Amino acid sequence: MRKIMFLVLGLTLMASVIVARGAMMSWNFDNDKVGEIPKGFTNEVGKWEVVADNTAPSKHNVLAQLAKSSGPTFNITLINDSSYKDVDITVKMKAIAGNTDQGGGIVWHAKDAKNYYVVRFNPLEDNYNLYRVVNGRRSEIKGSKVKSTPGWHTLRVTMTGDHIQCYLDGKKDLDARDSTFKEAGKIGLWSKSDAQSHFADLEANAKS
Repeated sequence: MRKIMFLVLGLTLMASVIVARGAMMSWNFDNDKVGEIPKGFTNEVGKWEVVADNTAPSKHNVLAQLAKSSGPTFNITLINDSSYKDVDITVKMKAIAGNTDQGGGIVWHAKDAKNYYVVRFNPLEDNYNLYRVVNGRRSEIKGSKVKSTPGWHTLRVTMTGDHIQCYLDGKKDLDARDSTFKEAGKIGLWSKSDAQSHFADLEANAKS
């Protein structure tokens, strides 16, 4: 009986480890084919595809947004099999080009391409802003002024319940509460207008 109890306990602990490991997913795009969208990603709006970038933090491939869309357009890619509620998401981003807009950000709690949260860094405006997008209409939840520098930047967002915290290069710039999207949703990446950007080392960790 004691042996059976230890066996059950061991299997339970093993299952817990498997669940914990399965809660985190990451994408570095190095095994994806250049010129195509990564497996599992959608091309909702814009032109998203894998390109080579020798400056990438983990060489050599990145996911790029290549379209030069019109002013009000939100370029977005979502990950099909992702469904997160309480989350911790990180991505590295480099602004490549854009006259109207630059940079981009992280999407989470997405119901679809028109309903989601997004935090984005815009080097042209020297700001890092948190938004909700409802039926395609964007409204700011909170914003901060930041000093722009060229090259790669690390964007991170955590959300527990209605509490949202956003970090840029390790520094917490935004702290807010919002309950527009209460349910679990997809995660993704985002840019606006003609902002062409590279993304690398996307990582999502479910917190519950």
